[in-house]
Amino acid sequence: MSRHQSRQPNRQPRLARLASAAALALGGLAVAAAFAARPAAAGETFDAVKARGHVICGVNAGVAGFSAPDARGNYQGLDAEYCRAIAAAMFGDASKVRFVATTHQTRFVVLQSGEVDVLARNVTQTLTRDTNLGFNFAGVNFYDGQGFMVRRSSGVTSARQLDGASVCVVAGSTTELNLADFARRERIRINPVVAGTFEEMLPAYNAGRCDAVTTDASQLAALRVSAVTGGPDEHVILPERISKEPLGPMVRHGDEQWRDLVQWVHFAMVEAEELGITRANVEELRRTSQDPNIQRFLGVTPGFGRALGVSEDWAYQIIRQVGNYGEVFERTLGKGSPIGLERGLNDLWTRGGLQYALPLR
Repeated sequence: MSRHQSRQPNRQPRLARLASAAALALGGLAVAAAFAARPAAAGETFDAVKARGHVICGVNAGVAGFSAPDARGNYQGLDAEYCRAIAAAMFGDASKVRFVATTHQTRFVVLQSGEVDVLARNVTQTLTRDTNLGFNFAGVNFYDGQGFMVRRSSGVTSARQLDGASVCVVAGSTTELNLADFARRERIRINPVVAGTFEEMLPAYNAGRCDAVTTDASQLAALRVSAVTGGPDEHVILPERISKEPLGPMVRHGDEQWRDLVQWVHFAMVEAEELGITRANVEELRRTSQDPNIQRFLGVTPGFGRALGVSEDWAYQIIRQVGNYGEVFERTLGKGSPIGLERGLNDLWTRGGLQYALPLR
């Protein structure tokens, strides 16, 4: 065999790779049309949810603003609304969701075991949870950071003044690790008062067993208005944030179609806010808008629904029944809620925040 002949087998794969790269770079109409027409591949969880007729969503048993039952037992909050948005996208009906209350100890078990389809429980997304626990993250619906709350009467105005203080914290959480890291970094001595669950931690703080309590700042804000003794004015959330806490839904490894849907529900809610689509105007925009982006988003121009394996009006149903991201934030955690949080990092990227939807193209 000649030298020229020996090289022949390598030419075609290289040429094929170059041709493929060129086609992707050019984004030709034929290629785009082929992909637009291709339905999502079947997935075990996706198919099971579809056959069952409702989504099973693991949520927090009671953190105001994220997921907590109201007087009628209906879960309210950012995560609860997110679960309803998944149901709206999947079935065209936001009510087709069943909530399963989870504790700090059971939250991962119920997802791993298949008892729930998605965990939407203000859980921090980390490398080990992605790898060791076998989860996939499906977007960040709240950017948070760990903080401290103290009694106003203590006179403490900074976390760096907590040298020698006792601090209530949940055992086995990222919060406990962050607290230890903070103490070492600042070279101060902190005495952790460890509680087995979040529900046990607050009574310990209210009983005076600890000088401060630490958890995600958003949860501190919820506790301050709903669960501390003496009322919110008697307690102060200190200004420091000692960690990054990207919170968002989790699904199990192994079903990319289900993860795709859960993730794009979040992006759709953010995209709707960017486009100015709200519950109040979504019907009119669907009928009258000539903006091609809005037409694609609301299913007037088809393709996105088929790509996800759901109806073409999936995003329209989310906004019509649940609302865009800003609307949901405002009524659950924002100034229109008892929690009263500023948007901050959770504002749109166009206004200095971190919420940024991947392109719906």
